[in-house]
Amino acid sequence: MLDSKTVVRVMVVLVQIVRTIFRSRADLALENLALRQQVAVLKRERPRPPLSPLDRAFWVALQQTWKDWGNALIIVKPDTVVRWHRKNFKIYWHHKSRPRGPGRPQIEREVRRLIRRMARENPTWGAPRIHGEMLKLGFDVAERTVSRYIPHRPANPDKVKQWMTFLRNHREAIAACDFLTVPTLNFEVLYVFFVIGHARRDVVHVAVTANPTSAWVAQQLREAFPFDTAPGYLILDRDSKFSADVHRALQGMGVHAVRTAYRSPWQNGVAERWVGSCRREVLERVVVLGERHLHRLMQEYAAYHRDDRTHLGLDKDTPVPRDTETKPSHDAKVVALARVGGLHHRYEWRDAA
Repeated sequence: MLDSKTVVRVMVVLVQIVRTIFRSRADLALENLALRQQVAVLKRERPRPPLSPLDRAFWVALQQTWKDWGNALIIVKPDTVVRWHRKNFKIYWHHKSRPRGPGRPQIEREVRRLIRRMARENPTWGAPRIHGEMLKLGFDVAERTVSRYIPHRPANPDKVKQWMTFLRNHREAIAACDFLTVPTLNFEVLYVFFVIGHARRDVVHVAVTANPTSAWVAQQLREAFPFDTAPGYLILDRDSKFSADVHRALQGMGVHAVRTAYRSPWQNGVAERWVGSCRREVLERVVVLGERHLHRLMQEYAAYHRDDRTHLGLDKDTPVPRDTETKPSHDAKVVALARVGGLHHRYEWRDAA
């Protein structure tokens, strides 16, 4: 009697023989081809037979034509062949969808010459004006295309100098104001209000409060410009704290309020630069304990900013001009004078004791 294991083995062999008999000659030919290809790869003289691009292309093509290709695959996994197929598919579509030429086709030479001619004959015309003339002449081109072919016009240094001269001649009559917020140790938010002059970057007034109102702002402006010291123009943003009461107070002092556009801090650049300097040089290096503490810090920094700190925009001078010191004697030494609680210093010559 045969045991159960032997019977199972015999039945498996019989099933394989029957399957081989009824398989088509095409399947047998493809399986034979697949086995021969793998034998050829294994015969190559290397520790691990590398697969060339031709080998990979063979298995990708075989996958597309033979449904039982996975049963005959030995040297690599079927998932690897699928990955090759997807990679080749991406390469195929990348090649198929590539642009036929280097970018967009150029417009006719006649149109390019006409654009350059209009720009040359009309130096004040920009792309919109030239584009309008092109449309009237029947040329169907985009305004962006017109701007691409306009010759580059370098900035006129004389006009830049004229504009800088204009600003220097009028900056004495311009000041700016703004707020900055400061968190305290107990997570309270305090508001710092300051006024800065454009002429010498001089902070003429600084105040601190936890509840800024329009009446409070108007009072601070009166304290900033006593008697006849008010400038002709004051730049401020569209904060709700600068309400009609503030504008009436400025009108009473003979000051014309100039509001910046919405979300345009660059239009109040002098004030914004002072805010950045104040944060970098003081507020980011201390923990504010309360309103009195912040007020003292702002007063000390405003004094340091006015009397001691040199500025690039003032040719390395201070808002209140500092005289250039000379060494008083051979034994004199440079001493450091602490400012803003030791965060900054001013240096002077002192005779040796």
